[in-house]
Amino acid sequence: MDAIHADLSVSVTELKRNFASVLAAARDTPVAVLNHNKPEAYLLSAKQYENILNALEDMEDRRLVEERHTGPFVEVNLGEL
Repeated sequence: MDAIHADLSVSVTELKRNFASVLAAARDTPVAVLNHNKPEAYLLSAKQYENILNALEDMEDRRLVEERHTGPFVEVNLGEL
């Protein structure tokens, strides 16, 4: 059986019938949407999705810093810019 990475889960049918209440439940936590008892999708609030995107961007920035921390470096004089 596939792992479900959420504390809440609903069937596709339940999501169709009670979208507003499921969406309200997703406000603070992800909701796994199950199709035939297997995770088909995850419903996230806009804020949760934004937080994930921000975390991924931070991870990419960190990777770039670690990759480039040894140089090569270019000397720049602000007066010449």
